[in-house]
Amino acid sequence: MVVDAQSVQQTEVARQRALSGLGVLDSGPEARFDRITRLAQQLFGVPMVSITLLDRDRQWRKSQIGLTQEAPREKAFCDVTVRQDAALIVDDASDDDRFADNPFVVGDPHLRFYAGEPLHAPGGEAVGTLCVLDTVPHTLSPEQERVLRDLADWVQDELHRDDELDRAAIAQKGLLPRRKPRAPGFDVAAACEPSRGVSGDFYDWYDVGDDFCITVGDVMGKGMAAAIVGASVRTALRSAMDFADLEESVDAASRLVEEDLDQLATFVTLFHARLHPDGGVDYVDAGHGLAFVVRDRNGVDRLPSGSLPLGLPTMEPRIPQRVDLGPGDSLVCISDGVLDAIGGERAFPIVEAIVRGNATPGGAVSRILSVARAGIPIDDVTAVVVRRSDR
Repeated sequence: MVVDAQSVQQTEVARQRALSGLGVLDSGPEARFDRITRLAQQLFGVPMVSITLLDRDRQWRKSQIGLTQEAPREKAFCDVTVRQDAALIVDDASDDDRFADNPFVVGDPHLRFYAGEPLHAPGGEAVGTLCVLDTVPHTLSPEQERVLRDLADWVQDELHRDDELDRAAIAQKGLLPRRKPRAPGFDVAAACEPSRGVSGDFYDWYDVGDDFCITVGDVMGKGMAAAIVGASVRTALRSAMDFADLEESVDAASRLVEEDLDQLATFVTLFHARLHPDGGVDYVDAGHGLAFVVRDRNGVDRLPSGSLPLGLPTMEPRIPQRVDLGPGDSLVCISDGVLDAIGGERAFPIVEAIVRGNATPGGAVSRILSVARAGIPIDDVTAVVVRRSDR
């Protein structure tokens, strides 16, 4: 058989690129992968199991039992599995001409039995294996071969889930506002950091005539489902504000996600405000309760939450309330992830001091998230600061 060296090299380059794209190499242990290796050991009755990823010159094991975390790639059984991109089952390596003199057979760990299934990246590139090994011969039944393939599919699903979260995170970042509103007389800044790949928190801002709107939402929950609900609320509010007032806009968003929230057994807290050039702020606080005004001269005004979150049954209308920003005053809204990370209610004087101590809203937001990261960030963290010019 003639081997096309250029084709082999191209395949290897594509494979390495796909492996790198997964972002798994040299990561720490994870229970979701360890669960699979433990189950494989029990099902096949072997002393060694590995979820192996093939880097340039090494085998790196994301999860393993009875093996080291790394080993050379050269002459590896897993390398053969990946190159042929098909299951490799060796009942007794010492009786197999392909492997009888293999260093992993004649030396440590003195393999006799090997069964491996290739693992693929989302693009189809073979990047590693799920394999079971022993120092004594074995013969697998057709049913056992199918079980090994099913377990390998499970590993692949977990690897792909990470890739999907990465892609979702990129898409979610693309939904965040890129341009600041025109907002003459105001300076605005915001940031959102998810506890996982995607966030249940979201913020938004946009112009509406001479005014501009600011939104902060927090979907109870984390991950993909929460991010989808958050995107739906954001889209509904943007669409409705062109032809409806604050109350009608929030109600329209609530109706749009009502069914999704009911199925997920969750809800959305929301702070949605419309700011006017004269400093007036009309707002609806649907169960959020984490917005306040830091006055330029002295004091802080906590803005009350006037209605229940979206997704909870309510017979009361969500009536907008009003507050006025004087020159130098700052409207601040955070998510409960900031509150939890900094230490509950004591977060408010800390955030107040940060806002007063920073010359710009951007500096204040950056510092708020930095302090939250230094605490115990178990949830998504979001902060928005709007400061009215002191001139």
